[in-house]
Amino acid sequence: MKSRVAASIALAAALLLGTTGCTFWANIATQEDYDPSDGVGTEVGELDIRNALLIGETGDELNLVMTVASSADVDRRLIVQWESDGERVSEAIVVAAGERTRVGGPDDEVQIILTGTGATIGGLIPVFFSYSGAEGSEVQVPVLDGSLPEYELYIP
Repeated sequence: MKSRVAASIALAAALLLGTTGCTFWANIATQEDYDPSDGVGTEVGELDIRNALLIGETGDELNLVMTVASSADVDRRLIVQWESDGERVSEAIVVAAGERTRVGGPDDEVQIILTGTGATIGGLIPVFFSYSGAEGSEVQVPVLDGSLPEYELYIP
């Protein structure tokens, strides 16, 4: 009788471990950071670059589209750098303290147009983001065209 009870408990424990044990070793997907759209993101100090992508009809002239969210209590001057015809090019934008700054939209005040990158549609272009006092971050930004209706308005 005792061996049947012990066997039943052992079987139940093995069944429980077998059906739920994989979660002890598996990463929980909802806790993994990922970019939920076509663009890429990165963090630079107190600034979050979100959904950065380049849009153009050809690789000759590309519009940088992104949102920069600030958790800083002072305005930050974000430097955006890329390589154009073998030389490093920089553009700066001011990101207001605690605000979001949209870049590249048809109604946005801030526009950054990349030229001379040698990009191809569907490729990636390295873009470096930094500001004084923070470690910069380089990301491979995807290059898209306006073939999707949601990107037509962003072609330079």
